[in-house]
Amino acid sequence: MTYRVCFVCTGNICRSPMAESVFRARVAEAGLEDLVVVDSAGTDGWHEGEPADPRTVSVLAEHGYDSEHTARRFLPSWFARLDLVIALDTGHLRALRHLAPTEEDARKIRLLRSYDPGAGPDLDVPDPYYGGRDGFEECLEMVEAASTGLLAAVQDELEGRAA
Repeated sequence: MTYRVCFVCTGNICRSPMAESVFRARVAEAGLEDLVVVDSAGTDGWHEGEPADPRTVSVLAEHGYDSEHTARRFLPSWFARLDLVIALDTGHLRALRHLAPTEEDARKIRLLRSYDPGAGPDLDVPDPYYGGRDGFEECLEMVEAASTGLLAAVQDELEGRAA
């Protein structure tokens, strides 16, 4: 059975496509691409149909990640097909919990940095959109750090399903 993960930020052009690309690479490195489907969306539809921010694309490419992406808005109906919904900050977490049709769906929502044991108390991935390139680099570092723990959690879930 396929395990489905969706990363969610505000407009789906900076943080969530970055997280999607990094995690998809981690899934492929682990040989799980046939078992895990990774995508992303935004809580708002401001950028629907647009590619990822050019700074996101540039930073991803420089670090060896694929960046093919088209922005879209997260819909409440998606909860039924998703196993895990990953919010990039606490604002997204609140918005997604508000959209969740059931308590079971709300339990599928997690903050990305909750999977990084070195994250400290602030689990938000800051929005790099209004800043310079260094914000995108910082975002990538946070995403990469959390992706290791997230992959381990997904692998545990897959093993639990197989048992």
